[in-house]
Amino acid sequence: MLFIGICGASGSGKTTLARELVRDIGADCVVLNQDAYYLDHPGLTYEERAKLNYDEPGIFDHDLLYQDVCALLSGKPITRKAYDFTEHRRADTEEIIFPAQVVILEGIHAFYDERLRDLMFLKLYINVEPDICLLRRISRDIKKRGRQIDSIAAQYLSTVKPMYDLYIRNYIHDADVVVMKGGKETRIVPILAGYVQSTLRRAD
Repeated sequence: MLFIGICGASGSGKTTLARELVRDIGADCVVLNQDAYYLDHPGLTYEERAKLNYDEPGIFDHDLLYQDVCALLSGKPITRKAYDFTEHRRADTEEIIFPAQVVILEGIHAFYDERLRDLMFLKLYINVEPDICLLRRISRDIKKRGRQIDSIAAQYLSTVKPMYDLYIRNYIHDADVVVMKGGKETRIVPILAGYVQSTLRRAD
């Protein structure tokens, strides 16, 4: 089994890169989204939950994510975790995720936990200009998360950009490969997929 991490700014194309890799690798793959592992805060009101900093590392349940990754890598199934972005609450499911030849984790703080970094066969960092990421984030949050432009702008200025400057942009130093132009970079995906395929063949 191989564990691959994909890190980068919000809106950089992490999910797209993961999807493109799964398609080109062709082997049995599982993708975990770090966004599904936000800590739950049932004791807070909706207004209080909306004001939380969702871009800082401490907002994630790193222990649960680590446990799930370790379970998959040891051949054990897990249940799929999920998050409701409209209510800012966990929405875990009973769907079973079975172990696969390749496990891919994508998220803004995918490289934060040293325990996870040490397990990664390949660490990919997507390097995209912040203004491009912002435009992508606006489009995504309006279409998929029911957000309004005012709240998106306020969140970007108060948490997204400061956390990018403090943490996320520095994860580039942990990467094995820096991917330019976002998740739809057509040249790098076949190269990465070929490398993963050859490694899997050598392991057989």
